Amino acid sequence: MKTPFRGAVPDGLFYDPEYDMWVRTEGADVLIGASSFGIFRASEIIGFTAKPTGAEVALGRGLGTIECAKTVLAVHAPLSFVLLAANEAAEERPAILNRDPYAAGWMVRGRPTAWAAECGRLVDAASYRAHILRSEPGAEFL
Repeated sequence: MKTPFRGAVPDGLFYDPEYDMWVRTEGADVLIGASSFGIFRASEIIGFTAKPTGAEVALGRGLGTIECAKTVLAVHAPLSFVLLAANEAAEERPAILNRDPYAAGWMVRGRPTAWAAECGRLVDAASYRAHILRSEPGAEFL
């Protein structure tokens, strides 16, 4: 039997329940990363590569890729943005994504290009926890 999800879903972030990503606003920019639940679903991340700086990424399109034990997956953008920086530390040492997904394990920094039109599809932490519990009834939040 599969072990249920046990992890953090911090308050104060926006979450994308479709792609299991988080977004933190920082002035006019955003930091974007994979939620602990998204990482749980993908299994341990052993590689991460972001698109190049300056790339225009549309909502739902790939902002980069992660490599897991058995597969390589596209990381879908929770909103449209221009990529300002990739987390080089996470690209060099991807284990940081598994250990600290909401701080040191962020994936990309971007400048949103359609925030007003797209932010309504993102949810708060309480709504995201409820989303997780619908698919993982035994989930525990730290």
